[in-house]
Order: sequence, then C-alpha cells, then structure tokens
Amino acid sequence: MSMDKLIPDCPYPGCFFCVMKEGNPNKRRTSIMKFFRELPSQDDDGQVLPISGLWNTAMAHPNDPEFIELGIFECMAALIWKGLKNRRWLSHDQNIYIPYYAAHIIGSYTMNMEDFAETAVNAGVIPPLVELLRGRLTWVEQRVAVRALGHLATYASTFPAVASHGEILELCIQLAMSSLEIVYSHFYQYADRRLSYHCDLLTRGMGGVEMESRKAEEWASQLQCWSLQLINCFAFKPEFISTICNPEFLVKLPGMWGGLVNENSPAGIGLLRTICHHKFGRGPVSSCPGVIEALCNIARSSDDWQYMAIDCLLWLLQDPNTSHKVIEKAAPAVLDLAEISTLGDHKKLGDSILNVLQECIQSHGTGRNAISNRIKEDVEEILHSKERFKWEKSMPKEDLHIKQAAALVVKLEGNSLFSSGNIAGAASKYSEALALCPVRSKKERVVLYSNRAQCYLLLQQPLSAISDATRALCLHNPVNRHAKSLWRRAQAYDMLGLAKESLLDAILFINECSQSTDPDLSSRQNKVPDYAERLVKKQMRAAWLFREAAIKHGGIDCEADVGDVYGQGSDDSEWETASESDAENDGRKERNNDDGEWKNDEGITDKIDKHSTREMKR
Repeated sequence: MSMDKLIPDCPYPGCFFCVMKEGNPNKRRTSIMKFFRELPSQDDDGQVLPISGLWNTAMAHPNDPEFIELGIFECMAALIWKGLKNRRWLSHDQNIYIPYYAAHIIGSYTMNMEDFAETAVNAGVIPPLVELLRGRLTWVEQRVAVRALGHLATYASTFPAVASHGEILELCIQLAMSSLEIVYSHFYQYADRRLSYHCDLLTRGMGGVEMESRKAEEWASQLQCWSLQLINCFAFKPEFISTICNPEFLVKLPGMWGGLVNENSPAGIGLLRTICHHKFGRGPVSSCPGVIEALCNIARSSDDWQYMAIDCLLWLLQDPNTSHKVIEKAAPAVLDLAEISTLGDHKKLGDSILNVLQECIQSHGTGRNAISNRIKEDVEEILHSKERFKWEKSMPKEDLHIKQAAALVVKLEGNSLFSSGNIAGAASKYSEALALCPVRSKKERVVLYSNRAQCYLLLQQPLSAISDATRALCLHNPVNRHAKSLWRRAQAYDMLGLAKESLLDAILFINECSQSTDPDLSSRQNKVPDYAERLVKKQMRAAWLFREAAIKHGGIDCEADVGDVYGQGSDDSEWETASESDAENDGRKERNNDDGEWKNDEGITDKIDKHSTREMKR
C-alpha cells in the first residue's frame, strides 16, 4: 500500500498549503484567488500559518508576479484593516502577528518592481499602512509600515499617491526623532515587560533576552533610517523642503546614523545631502551652526558617508546666498581635504575643493562679507604647494635630494626636541620641515603631519590635531588608512567629546593594526593594542544608539557611565608613541626612488608618550 493512501485528506477545505500543491495550473490560480478573496472574512484559527508562509515566499521571491496578479495586495490591506478595527479578533489565537506579516509582505513585493507598486496602490494599501505608521498598534508594525511606504514613495508613478496623504511626511519626521526613545521605553528598558509576540518576531523564537535586545537595537535603527529614507523621497520635491527644514529636526539630523548595527544606511547625512542639493534647502541648513559643525566633523572622519558631508559643504560654499554664513567654519575643514586625490567615485576631489574656495575668495571681495585673511592665507598656501609640485617635476634630482636631506635634518631636530619634552619646539620644527619637504614626497609629509598632530594632542589643541591627522590621512595611499594618524585623530575627537567620530577612527585603527606587517606588532600575540580596545569600548558606550533615551528614562547615569579609557598600561605601545614612518616600511632603511620619497627612523620615544597619556588623564 502506498504512503499516499495512508495520509488522510486535509480537514480544512481551501487550505492554502493544499492549494499550493495543486498540479493543474488553472485550478491552482482559481483556488489561490479564492483564498485571497475569502481569507479576510474568515475567523478560523491558524490563519497566521498561511500568512507566515506568504511572508517567506515574498522574502525569497519578491519579483515573482503570480500572487500580485491574484489579489495578494487586496488581501493584505484587508487583513491590516481587520486588525485595526477588530481588536477581539486581533487578540484571538495568534492573529496579533498578522498585521505585521501583511505589511511586511506589501513591502517585500514593492521593493524592486514599479508595476507591483502600482498594483499595490490601486489595491488600496496606503490608507491601512498610514494607520500603522500612526502607531495604532505598536512600533513593530510602524517599522514595516514605513518600510513599505518608503518603497512606494521611491517610484515616480506611485509617489504622488503617497504624497497625497499629507500626514505621512509629518509622521515620519516625528518618528525619526522619537523612534529610538519609543523602542527603548516600550521594549528594551524592561525585559520582563516585553510583549511575547515582539520577542518572537525579533528572534524567530530562537533567542533569549540578550538576543532580543541586540535585535531591538537593530530594528530601532531601521525604524529611524527607513523613516529618513521616506522623508528623503519627499526632499527631492521643492514643495516639501520647508516642512522638512524644521529647525528642531535639522539640528538632530547629523546625529541620526545607522550605528554599527545598520552601517549601510546613510541615515541623517543622506537626507542632509538631498536637502543641501536644493537651493531652498541650503538656506535653512546654513542658519544652523551646529549642523555646519557636524558636517565639518563628518567630512574629516572615517565615516563611510564622508563624501556626502563634503558635498554638502561644497554646495553651501558655492551658493552666494549661503557661502558667507558657513565659510569661516567650512573652509578650514575642506582645506584639510584639499590634497586628497580620489574618494570613492569622486575623482580629483582636492582640485574641486580648491576651485570652490578660489571662487569664494573672488566672489566675496571686500566689505562685510569678506573672507578672513587667515582663510585666504591657508588657500594660498595650498595653491603654492601645487605650484611647488610643478616646479619639482623639472628640478634636477640632486637639488631634490638636497631639499629632502634638509627636511630630514629638521625633522630629526624635532624628534629630539620632542624626546626632551619640548613639545611646542618640536611642533615648530615639524612645521619647518614641512615647508622644506618636497611636495611630491607624500610619505614623508604624512609622517610630518602625523608627528605634528601628536604634538598638538600634548599641547591640548585637539582641533589642530584633527586638522593635521586629516591631512596625513588624505596624503596616505590608500586614503584614510594611516594607522597612527587614525589613532591620533581618534584621541583628538575624544578630547572634544565627539564619540561617534572617535569610535569610527579607533575601529579603523584596530583594523589597520590587525593587518599590519610592522615587526613591533607581528611579534605580539595580540596585534590590537589594549588602549585602543579601551577607547572603542568607551566610545561604544558614549555613541550607543539608546544612550540619550536611557539617560532620559533613568536607564543609565550619564556621569557615571563614561569610564576611563586611559588606564594603567595604556602607554606601552609604539603604535601610540613612536614617531611616524610609512606603516609598511617601518623606517628601517633609507631609500630614494623616482618619486623622491624616502624612509625615516622613528624618533619619538615611549617616555614622552607616557607624558602624553598623563596629560590626557588630567
């Protein structure tokens, strides 16, 4: 007897899983269409099972048109409405999961295909999604609602239908500002009060409290980032700029980032870039000094979205209506980037920066909006170095070697002064060496800038340290990968209380350490310095996604939770203390090549950096 005859017939007429096994294509389509049409009106137990099956299918095959043509969007919209209007049904069996799955299915099927999105809009999915966005259920449903609406708003053909619901933009702005606090206070803060269906959705029933907390942080970040993504769709239209450029919202945008759990989202900086691309958006942004300062910090950081901040600053500088408001803050920041060659898809970025600054100087002229002499002198210095580079191409090799030797002598004098504790004198010598050093000797100039950055750290001048470390990182090949400059800039940002920027530099520094061929590190069992690990832990606490919400709701003491990154034994590493040489070559020998570059010996001793560490503790 075959096994098929032993299995009884399914007791549920019209069961979705039985329908899917139907071999006759026409019968299958007819049965699926009937299932979608009748499901919202049924009150049978076990409805969540076929919905979760559809959810899996939508995730695995979002471009498959079969269910789209058979009425899945009408079915999902009706189920969301049913959950919103019939709380008795919602609380029965496992129906509480259904609105979440329904909204998620809509979002998955509209993620890639514009014609699917058009079908969804015609099926009436927007109104029930808007109700979820309002928070009629919980933040978990808000997350999938904003995801689905964000996909619908991406397409030119369906954006007007989304925009016709005027409350969507305002709701998303409020949600972007409050999402982290909502998730923290409604879920994260009290583990014993968490809704069980939230826990199941977060971990798929496979984890405990710790995993729930980790996933909640990830979902909170997504809720905020997807809200910003939806707002970004509106920001491309001039008529919505004034609503988006609410000062209360603008000032918070730079601090909205995906965190380490959602690093692929440009978040707040992505929206700021869209706003600054509009002439109507640049005015409000330029009137927020805190936003400009934040853009300067992001532009001089290891953030993956660094180029977006640079774009914002350059557009603000190019606009005659905003240039005079931002130039005193923005010009020094972009000048530090003027020798960068390529950043991602941005080719000859340094040349573009210089062109913009030259245009600013010419357009401002004299009078009330005239540019300060300091900025003019800094621009002239960079331009002069460009001219020096051209002269050096035609300079005899003997003359070039003489300049190299003179710069090396002065640099060694700086190392000696540093070792004796004369930090200001050492900084002056490094400046003198930079003036002598051939412009084409990029590796040696990286060393000099990085050494001078260390001096500025000891002199308690973090802004100058950030400037020099950034210049070193721009000259380095590859860009932003010079380990010691990353560490010095991380310390400088720490001195300013800028946890995110410090954290990103420290993490990249650790990555460079782990890949280093430096003999001093390769001889160690653990290449990652302890003091770097401590800084990362400190900044992860300070930049924690829920930190502000936790302080507000009494979850942590903002004063007691800082920690001391510079503990005992943190000053015993040459990676923190030594004078710079190229990371790969370690300064063990001197070399001349066609580019006129050479290696140097390391000259700043551990003893002085122990002084550095003590200074930073004070």
